[in-house]
Amino acid sequence: MTAYDDLMAFERQTQALGQVAGRLGWDQETVMPRGAGPQRAEETEALEHVLHERRTDPRVGDWLDDIDTTALDAIGQANLRQIRRRYIRTKRVPIKLAGEIARVTSSAQGIWADARANNDFTMFRPILETVVALKQAEAQALADGGDPYDALLDDYEPGATSAQLEAMFDALRPRLVSLRDRIMGAAHQPAPLVGTFSENAQMKLTREIAKAFGYDMAHGRIDKAVHPFSSGSGLDVRITTRTNAADPFGSIYSTVHEVGHACYEQNIDREHLLTPLGAGVSMGVHESQSRIFENQLGRSRAFTGWLFARMGETFGPLSTPDAEAFYGAVNRVTPGFIRTESDEVQYNLHVLLRFDLERDMIAGRLAVADLEEAWNTRFEKDFGVAVDQPSHGCLQDVHWSVGLFGYFPTYSLGNVYAGCLMKALRAEVPEVDDHLAAGEPGKVTRWLAENLQRHGGLYEPREVITRACGGEAPSEVPLLEYLEEKFGGIYRL
Repeated sequence: MTAYDDLMAFERQTQALGQVAGRLGWDQETVMPRGAGPQRAEETEALEHVLHERRTDPRVGDWLDDIDTTALDAIGQANLRQIRRRYIRTKRVPIKLAGEIARVTSSAQGIWADARANNDFTMFRPILETVVALKQAEAQALADGGDPYDALLDDYEPGATSAQLEAMFDALRPRLVSLRDRIMGAAHQPAPLVGTFSENAQMKLTREIAKAFGYDMAHGRIDKAVHPFSSGSGLDVRITTRTNAADPFGSIYSTVHEVGHACYEQNIDREHLLTPLGAGVSMGVHESQSRIFENQLGRSRAFTGWLFARMGETFGPLSTPDAEAFYGAVNRVTPGFIRTESDEVQYNLHVLLRFDLERDMIAGRLAVADLEEAWNTRFEKDFGVAVDQPSHGCLQDVHWSVGLFGYFPTYSLGNVYAGCLMKALRAEVPEVDDHLAAGEPGKVTRWLAENLQRHGGLYEPREVITRACGGEAPSEVPLLEYLEEKFGGIYRL
């Protein structure tokens, strides 16, 4: 066997163990007994030790040195690029620190859930202080003299910097704020959907919609969790959702969002299975798929017309009198607290708040003890509403409890990418609205599968978006134009 063959055989086992680690996380969020938390933390730490040792095994470095890269095709080159990047990054983090982060964040997840349920930030504060300290240590190790926050960001969006994202977000903010203010002051305000909606019926409907968007239930499943998420890749890709009898949109659209993530993973070429290319290339690209599924497709006038009729069949007559009123109800802009339930206009403002606060925590400019007050002050400034309880404020997201610092900005980056992709999709698939109106979004999402999803990690993040968009580099302009046109119509601006 060649050095490349040896490396890829070793890598396949490492990837398989990584999938096992992900399955432990899925189990913890869905069906694990509440009392199993302490043991699960040790199990997670033990597996992280094994993974860290494999990812820093000296043989990996030797194989990388021995491989004649000129003899490799594009796939081989991409595999080496991904393995080398991870090898260098992982070696910078001491194994003891990596294991401690895995153990603490596993425990912190349960503590966060209890604190959220009890609306008590003080319950979460001590463990979050520990998590932040560990992530600061990891960031310093990864940065190797560079910017610590950028070092964490690189885990989720390779090649991106906080300075680049800040410039993009600065371009988004003024037009988003202006659009929101005009919407809030509009004479026409769509009425909300009201009523009581069976949670069992919601789950049945979400499964139907998931399959319509292209989710392969033979290689997946849908369960409930406190915070919806997608897990796995290749032949086993699972999603979760949540239900609320008073709000069926929360279940429907969190499901469509996670289906976007899941379809990305399911549609990657099988030749990449259990290799570094067998997963989404970045969280920004991943979010582009979940956001385009949820918003540009799922909240479109065409698809909501079909959904209006289907929900009437499922739940009986709705409070919205017709499909156009229902379309307005789906896309209402309201000053809500929850990021995952936010409308398209304000969603990015929620992300920008988190981006700024977590950068300050990693830099040591914001102490965890001051986080709740800082969050509430910033939220009222940005949204004009005072936070009424911690579960509507700094306890609403799971991310910091599990150490995902650097993750939040990829949500807005994903929105930007989605705007670019939708522009390209409409240009190449002019019958988009016909398919959506017929309740057949899978005929639309096939374009994404072919032009982006199948590549997995073959190309770098910005490159795969640029290629899918016919050579047009990512820009925030298509997103802003889409939002202004859509909501200008809904609110008759």
